[in-house]
Amino acid sequence: MSWWKTVLGGTLGYMIGGPLGAMLGVAFAGNISRRSSSFGGSSGNYGPGNQQRVQAAFFSSVFSVMGYIAKVDGKVSKSEIIMAQQVMEQMQLSEEMQKVAKELFNQGKDNSFNLDEVLDQFRAESHRRTHLIRMFLEIQIQASYADGVFDNKEHEALKYIAQKLRFPIHELENLIQQFSAARGGANKLNIDDAYGILGIDKDLTDKELKRAYRRLLAQHHPDKLVAKGLPEEMIKVANEKTQEIISAYELIKKHRGMR
Repeated sequence: MSWWKTVLGGTLGYMIGGPLGAMLGVAFAGNISRRSSSFGGSSGNYGPGNQQRVQAAFFSSVFSVMGYIAKVDGKVSKSEIIMAQQVMEQMQLSEEMQKVAKELFNQGKDNSFNLDEVLDQFRAESHRRTHLIRMFLEIQIQASYADGVFDNKEHEALKYIAQKLRFPIHELENLIQQFSAARGGANKLNIDDAYGILGIDKDLTDKELKRAYRRLLAQHHPDKLVAKGLPEEMIKVANEKTQEIISAYELIKKHRGMR
């Protein structure tokens, strides 16, 4: 069962506490019908590390931090609001889920939003699952490019977020490079963009290329990510990233004459 169905079953109050639980509670209170959002029910086993609890933490963190980043340059542009909406549509969220996601986004924009507390809890709830944190950062990078400009304030905010999550800065820079390459090749992928998407140098041997490709596929494998706590609603995001990786690898193989 997904975390959302569990919450609709009336166990939000038992599933997750702290700032993330409080934010979800506010988002649900104003956007979900009384019929759907009962806070009673059996507590179940929702201790730290529980998959549904991690999924709830990921969902609430993704959209609230997205709102924070949208405002970090001083204002929230129309493009950034559209970007948040596109992520929701990409995830094929139900109408009720979109309402909750928008409320979380708005909470992230608010001056009272405590980024440190949210990141600390997300890291604790995710049990430092690197693949999950990487996907979280990739979504934030995507949001940072929403207005067509990736400025220094957004870059510094992402570095701070990565540091709080104990994610290596050099790996963050690789993710930014990969997204920039994918964005540059949105219309027609070229060989430079393909290498950029894989985050590798052109002088790698064929054997090293295959190893890097397999590592990236493993990092973005939807089933593995869901098992580690990625909300099921975000599988499509992971699938699209996987397809980018495959397309880039196939182009490089063709360019090198590999079989």
